[in-house]
Amino acid sequence: MPFSKENTYTTDYIYSLPEGQRAELIDGVIYDMAPPNRLHQELVMNLSTEIREYISKNYGFCKVYPAPFAVFLNKDDKTYVEPDISIICDKSKLDDRGYNGAPDWIIEIASSGTKRIDYGVKLFKYHSAGVREYWIVNPLTRTVNVYDLEKEELTDLYSFDDDIQVCIYDDLTINITELLKQ
Repeated sequence: MPFSKENTYTTDYIYSLPEGQRAELIDGVIYDMAPPNRLHQELVMNLSTEIREYISKNYGFCKVYPAPFAVFLNKDDKTYVEPDISIICDKSKLDDRGYNGAPDWIIEIASSGTKRIDYGVKLFKYHSAGVREYWIVNPLTRTVNVYDLEKEELTDLYSFDDDIQVCIYDDLTINITELLKQ
């Protein structure tokens, strides 16, 4: 949830937070981050592993970064996000702090507390920043929204039981139910 303060925050505020406290900053607005639950962590781990193995087997040059990993979407100090999973293909924008620019593919695991941000604020922000593909994995409804932002379209709404076609990799499909069996 965003703070109700009227100030505009910068990344300096993010870096001044006490150890262990996490927040995101979008256009100067702070959004607190609650600790993830067990299913959230399983999804992050299994999706990250599946994508990393695919990239490795296909001699890909992209990297998979699970949260917490800093992404500075804009060329200013007003936006800092920690997507649940970031797939990054332009290594020239990586530095010791994180990534400076739009990842190629972002996956967010939605929760009851993050739905409004994931489906609204972040969808708009990721699209306008140049993210090529955006997934919202919702364990509560067992659905996955896939947005092909490069083609500017909602590809589809899938269930966890479906084989989901990845937009940026033509020959990769992911079945969430199968991943959770691992």
